[in-house]
Amino acid sequence: MTVDVVQIRQARLKDAAALAAAYEEAWRNAYQGIIPHLSLQRMIAKRGLRWWEGALRKRTPLLVLDFGGEAAGYVTFGRSRLGRSPFQGEIFELYLHPIYQGLGFGEKLFEGARTRLAELRLRGLLVWALADNDPACSFYLRLGGKPVAEGTESFGDISLRKVAFVWS
Repeated sequence: MTVDVVQIRQARLKDAAALAAAYEEAWRNAYQGIIPHLSLQRMIAKRGLRWWEGALRKRTPLLVLDFGGEAAGYVTFGRSRLGRSPFQGEIFELYLHPIYQGLGFGEKLFEGARTRLAELRLRGLLVWALADNDPACSFYLRLGGKPVAEGTESFGDISLRKVAFVWS
């Protein structure tokens, strides 16, 4: 008998508290020292338990990494925001609680989103990452992403460079 401790599944309303905690820890870990402190604090505060409950009630396309019955990370995805582009699908967010990072679980979330996007017949994939977030950029490069464009994201009075990675 095989028991899977880790699985990728559709998010459920009961995941809201674990997702709020994973989001907060992942964002602190990823963006401290990159996004200005006050902007980062505000962004984290906006994504508390009530925000997650609302997103889950709206049935936002969201998969979770279930580790032993607990949501340890998530990925959101859908139609690319670029409009006319050969890359029809987009991963909007992919985050894991820091204690689950570096174990191959991010790749499982990534592949889960790619599978769902393919089921929706969205061809090609786009992901944006802040250029100063070296672990994220390395992750997408390791998965075969090709950096094809740059843009900026504003946080208060600061604009940070972001990079678009694509997969055919």
